[in-house]
Amino acid sequence: MSPFLLTRTLPEDATDAALRADVLNGLTGSPKTLPPKWFYDAHGSELFEQITELPEYYPTRAEREILITRAGEIAAATRARTLVELGSGSSDKTRHLLDALTDLHTYVPVDVSESALTQAGQSLVAERPGLSVHALIADFTASLVLPDTPGPRLVAFLGGTIGNLLPAERAVFLTSIRSLLSPGDALLLGTDLVKDEKVLVEAYDDAAGVTAAFNKNVLSVVNRELHADFDPDAYDHVALWDPENEWIEMRLRSRAEQTVKIPALDLAVDFAEGEELRTEVSAKFRKDGVRAELDAVGLELARWWTDEAGRFALSLSVAR
Repeated sequence: MSPFLLTRTLPEDATDAALRADVLNGLTGSPKTLPPKWFYDAHGSELFEQITELPEYYPTRAEREILITRAGEIAAATRARTLVELGSGSSDKTRHLLDALTDLHTYVPVDVSESALTQAGQSLVAERPGLSVHALIADFTASLVLPDTPGPRLVAFLGGTIGNLLPAERAVFLTSIRSLLSPGDALLLGTDLVKDEKVLVEAYDDAAGVTAAFNKNVLSVVNRELHADFDPDAYDHVALWDPENEWIEMRLRSRAEQTVKIPALDLAVDFAEGEELRTEVSAKFRKDGVRAELDAVGLELARWWTDEAGRFALSLSVAR
């Protein structure tokens, strides 16, 4: 068997169909919304890489700190022979786990980007001759079928990305992950933690304006893919802390009354002056809340690690 396999589980036109559905449903709803996954075209991914290096944006550094200091403990607790990573991207942070998991047989990166999977997978098998990589082009929020690989399995969902899901969506997602696991398999979950409002807001509204450009990039994606005529300069970037729901919301606020045309959907969308389009929810967590959400789907919280400053957590839960 080749050390690198790539399996497509999404139809070739799945991304276009999903974008059309999300834009149609999101811009005709009230309030108007667009899912954050559409930030990440090539330019958006470059902007996000810049965000991770900003002084205000702590999550990436905090999570990497935990992975570096705790990878050995994660490996010892799981003894994983298969590592599945959801939303793997460049698989950069994963290398700390791969170094520690000395019994690892197969790495299964899951992402919608074929180019990212191919580049990362081929690089990893070149670096690690004993490792098999079976990449899946798939939407991990939908039904997922994993390849037949040896257990125990460790599923990793890093970056705090679970915070982009609303509570009901998280319950569905965690239930689907639990269905992939046999007793003794584990989930490694990255969660950003509740903290001072000023720290949180500044992480999503940096002084250099990189996050503002990242937020507005979703409009450029809709323009390019669906021939819309959004003017990104006609919107202001907004980042707000919602203390009741304990999440950050990113929005785009219309500077004036305007109408946006989206010919590919035969749709015209009216914006009032000051009307806001929600582009992201980023929930922040507490340990007891994470434990409760895991327990509700049959996962038992076994280990909990934070960075030294207590900003971010990695939790290890096992399937019951």
